[in-house]
Amino acid sequence: QVLLVESGGGLVQAGDSLRLSCAASGRTFSSYHMGWFRQAPGLEREFVAAIAWSGGLRSYADSGKGRFTISRDNAKNTVSLQMNSLKPEDTAVYYCAAGVSRSGSIEPVYWGQGTQVTVSS
Repeated sequence: QVLLVESGGGLVQAGDSLRLSCAASGRTFSSYHMGWFRQAPGLEREFVAAIAWSGGLRSYADSGKGRFTISRDNAKNTVSLQMNSLKPEDTAVYYCAAGVSRSGSIEPVYWGQGTQVTVSS
């Protein structure tokens, strides 16, 4: 069992940066691939970024390439998403997920409760 709690969301202006964090509980955290997803109002939840259990392999959706960076610290049971040059279309609830690798993304097994990111123009 892995419990995930996100933090770091908020209201920012276009061009600003935010760093989302996800704290995980559970002794098996380091064995899971971790990822971030987001869901905007009226839209389906979509993949944002993923990182392998070792931290050595990372993948990103096209929407975040060059702007977002995912990282993890297995000693602290945390995964982070640094988001730079934010755009209004990045506005969504961002979810942390723990799961297994799947074709450059992850298949989530556990979800966090989400954190709201709002980018004003």
